[in-house]
Amino acid sequence: TTNQFLKFTGSTTLASAADNAGITNASQWRLTSGLTGATDPVSANLEKVDTDGYASLGSDMTVSSGIWTFPSTGIWIIKAHANVYLNGDARHTHFAIHTTTDNSSYSLAASGYAFLQQTQSNTAQSGMDTDFIFDVTNVTTHKCKFAFENLTNSNATLDAGTAVSYTWFTFIRLR
Repeated sequence: TTNQFLKFTGSTTLASAADNAGITNASQWRLTSGLTGATDPVSANLEKVDTDGYASLGSDMTVSSGIWTFPSTGIWIIKAHANVYLNGDARHTHFAIHTTTDNSSYSLAASGYAFLQQTQSNTAQSGMDTDFIFDVTNVTTHKCKFAFENLTNSNATLDAGTAVSYTWFTFIRLR
C-alpha cells in the first residue's frame, strides 16, 4: 500500500517508508561575537547562519539561555566546532557538548581539547571539533548545551563573526 515497502532483515517484514525517510531537519548556528573565558553554557551572541547561500531543512532548533531544544523527536547528530585564540599559551582549552534526558541533569556527552602555544609575536590559534549522536525521544526533556573551559589561561577567546562561521553548531536529524 502507499508508503510501505518490503525490507529484507533476515526475514521479510513490512516497514513504513516514513521510518526510512532520511534527513528531514538540518540547521547551522554560529557565534557572532567572541567570548573570553570559561562559558557554560554558551548562551550569548548566537545566530542562525544567514550568509553565502545558506539553507536549512525542516524546522529549526531553538535556543534559550544556552539551552537548545529540538523541533522533533528522532536520531540527531550534534556537531560543534570552536576556533579559539590567545595572546599567550594555554595547555588545556576544552569545548564540549552536554546533554540531558530529564531537562535537569546535564552530562558530558562529547568534548574536544586544544593546546595553544604562542610562537614569537603571533597570536596562538587552534580549533576543536566534537560530535554526538543523540536519541531525542521527548523534545521537552531531551536537550543539549555547549560549554567552553580554559583551565590554564582564562584569556582564551572563542572566535566569532557575523559573515563567516568561526565557531559553529550544526544539528541534523538523521531519522
